[in-house]
Amino acid sequence: MRGKRNLLFISAVVLISFTSCGRKLTPARDLEKNNKIFDSAAFNYVYVEAIKQKLLGNNGDALKYFEQCIKINPKSDVSYYEMAQIVSAVGDVMNAKHYLLKALSIDEKNFWYLMMLSGMYYQEKNLDSTIIYYEKAVKFYPEKENLQLALGNLYTETKNFDKAKTIFDSIDSKYGINETSTLAAIKSLMTAQKFDDALNKVQLLLKEYPNEILYNGLLAEIYRGKGDNDKALEIYKQLIEKDPYNAQTLLSFCGFLISLKNYGELFPVLNSVIINDKNLKEDKISLFAQLIDTPDLMKDNSEKLSLSIMLLEANYKDDDIIVLLRPELLIKQTKLKEAAIRLSDIIKEKEQNYYAWEKLLLVYLQMGDFSNLYLKGEECATLFNTSFLAKVLFANGALEKGKFSIALEELRKAEILAGDNKEYLMQVLTMRADLYYRMKDFTKAFEVFEQAKKTNNEDLTLLNNYAYYLAEQNSNLKEAEEMARKVIEREKENSTFLDTYAWVLYKRGKFKEAAHIMEEIINKGGKEDATLFEHFGFILKEQKKCSKAVENWRIAIKMDSTKVNLEKEIENCEK
Repeated sequence: MRGKRNLLFISAVVLISFTSCGRKLTPARDLEKNNKIFDSAAFNYVYVEAIKQKLLGNNGDALKYFEQCIKINPKSDVSYYEMAQIVSAVGDVMNAKHYLLKALSIDEKNFWYLMMLSGMYYQEKNLDSTIIYYEKAVKFYPEKENLQLALGNLYTETKNFDKAKTIFDSIDSKYGINETSTLAAIKSLMTAQKFDDALNKVQLLLKEYPNEILYNGLLAEIYRGKGDNDKALEIYKQLIEKDPYNAQTLLSFCGFLISLKNYGELFPVLNSVIINDKNLKEDKISLFAQLIDTPDLMKDNSEKLSLSIMLLEANYKDDDIIVLLRPELLIKQTKLKEAAIRLSDIIKEKEQNYYAWEKLLLVYLQMGDFSNLYLKGEECATLFNTSFLAKVLFANGALEKGKFSIALEELRKAEILAGDNKEYLMQVLTMRADLYYRMKDFTKAFEVFEQAKKTNNEDLTLLNNYAYYLAEQNSNLKEAEEMARKVIEREKENSTFLDTYAWVLYKRGKFKEAAHIMEEIINKGGKEDATLFEHFGFILKEQKKCSKAVENWRIAIKMDSTKVNLEKEIENCEK
């Protein structure tokens, strides 16, 4: 498949504590506040039965009863709210938001509805919508200063620093320098890189609380931000001398040493973080992920880092995530075989570690080891039969091994698991189209491509693959050119996409333009893909430049010995 998509899972970070999908309390509501005439006795009976079924865990029955409540009284916002809680608890966020919006259309000022909806948008990282509903909550409940602080932090997160400052200054003017709004203001100023203003505020806090470790740590970070590393280092060392086990200080000091590239002093501090019970496990994982992604450190200190990871593993022997750090380090070092061996060992020790299975299959995909991708993919897809990624990766292995019927069946299952997730659905459709193309069922392949375009006509991988296959079949070349041009307008540096565009132009008879693109790709470093040289050879041949065409074809054969068809092209061209 050309231009395979990277298959990644991204974990959502939930920070809004009072947004609970499983909340058991229902806000008190006047069920007849809308003065609409309905059978209140019938409504109350059905509503009580719905609540009973919900508490018993019979969510399907509860939903049916709440739907009856809505039929009896369409203005029952509390019924919509209860339905939102139920579907949210099983991960149906789309319908949960739908029900909450219905509830808010009836009672726009309800605090619980606003908080639950804003929390859902935050989990989806849709900060603009989160802010809209927080602003509504602040408007309706100005006395709740915790809402104002949360909104100020959201403004900081979206880099709307002026609005954040207005909120924090307002609270400071009411209470004076304090440990809540002033601290939030300092962090906002630091995020905005207004370090002088942040320094003034933190010094005011330190006048009140001179020995507070947190504020002294912020002072060190501010000096670090200002580029005054000597002052920052002095403060960090004083802080660690006062409290060598302070979790926040140790983490901040690690970040400081990383920014200075002072790796000699880093590892003793890093090992202190590892063995310190006060440092959260999640913070340790994040720190190591940062270190693995630091090229300068990896260059000369990978062995030290590996030993530190082993120390971390020893402190969390049964953790399914920490055990993946060492394979991740090997992957960053492009030691894929060693990473696969380590991941296989992890799975032998704990077969139920899904994350290790997922990482192993992705490594096999990266290696192009489709035999193991197929074999281990089948095990993983069977063991974790509700995993979308396991089904897709198994299907990928089956596809590359020519086991088309198995690949089709796994994609059918993956499509069911994809549900309403458009990104997942696009992966399934793109793979299915590729599968039919390899089966030489071009009609079905192009039908699936059209279906995928209706789902998302902005997906670059889809448009690239569709354009390439149309060019290969000399079909709808004008449409293929339009799609390929659209792709490279969005990603001008992607050599695979540029190659597709050049190939479509070649098929359209635009040889000069196609040759110019191929020259640029190869000159910019695209020298490891045999297909590029193969295509360039055909384009040069059409320009009557046979010697150069042969030169490119010979490079392609040297890189990929399976391209035996080019021997005949070379023979013909040389004649």
